[in-house]
Amino acid sequence: QNKPYLAPSKLEAIVKANHPGADPSYIYYYGKDRPAVALSNIGKEGFYSTYLNPYTGQVTHEERLQSNFFVIVEYIHLYLLLPPAIGGVVVGTSVLLFVVIMITGIILWWPKRKTDRKRSFTIKWNGRWRRVNYDLHNVLGFYATAIALILAITGLSISFDWVRKGIYNAGNLGKQYTLEKQIVKSDSLQKGFTSSIPVADRALAIAQQRSPNAQMFLVYMDKVSAAGTIGVTAYAKTLHFYNNDTYTFDKYTGKLLHYLPQQKKSPGLKLNEMNYDIHVGQIGGLTGKIIAFLASLICASLPVTGLIIWLGKRNKSKGKKIRTAVHHKTHKRQTRVPA
Repeated sequence: QNKPYLAPSKLEAIVKANHPGADPSYIYYYGKDRPAVALSNIGKEGFYSTYLNPYTGQVTHEERLQSNFFVIVEYIHLYLLLPPAIGGVVVGTSVLLFVVIMITGIILWWPKRKTDRKRSFTIKWNGRWRRVNYDLHNVLGFYATAIALILAITGLSISFDWVRKGIYNAGNLGKQYTLEKQIVKSDSLQKGFTSSIPVADRALAIAQQRSPNAQMFLVYMDKVSAAGTIGVTAYAKTLHFYNNDTYTFDKYTGKLLHYLPQQKKSPGLKLNEMNYDIHVGQIGGLTGKIIAFLASLICASLPVTGLIIWLGKRNKSKGKKIRTAVHHKTHKRQTRVPA
């Protein structure tokens, strides 16, 4: 529809009417043909997502995030359902080891002779099953490594601040961007000031005016932090997070305190904001998601094919030792001098 969205304060009031204890912190406007979503903390009930018609305010769906299948899968992926402080380190360390294994695997895979090149790039489907398994591990592993390394590094950026800072500094070649490091705070002297228009509503209107081509908006209220601000992020494309303009407003006066458009962001910040879209492949649309999925599927098969190779070598080594021992024993009997 071409009608204007209902203001954040209106959607917030609807959520609170349905759940008196609700405290909406984030409101997403996903676009003209999608519902708006309010994320709320409802005390002991936990976090809820409320889906509303962005034009009428009609509630179309509600769900408790702790019971959502995909949220649970995401927490397994990020933290193994452990406390984030522990699970994040466990998962991040595992991914770090995976990166080392991939790099050393490429070194082992690298063909040492020209005659080995064809064999290193193709799977011999008509070979024995052990040879096919060996080729599946080496050849598919090689083709997936470039994508897998990118997915792994973006995953490390989620787990570790030092990786995220390293990407930021590398992208900026050490150059400092003070506008991005600016700490924005409200004017606490205006704490009692009451605006005729709710600040969140005014903030969204300004963001829509300054970012007219944005398809998705996120409004987030700072209800806890001493910064006392309300933020709006305007995304160029729905469900794509790497191209956005950010706005920060004084929670009490509605004054625009900070504005950072996409074109003024540093290369390092742009790289970090592309992190999620690269990690899930959506930066390349459906094709990118399929490529990321196939690369992940191949990576999931590598421990299995690698274990089979290791067991085969282990059994072969045991068999060789047994044959050597038998040979020595037989040889001693044959060479024994009669008394």
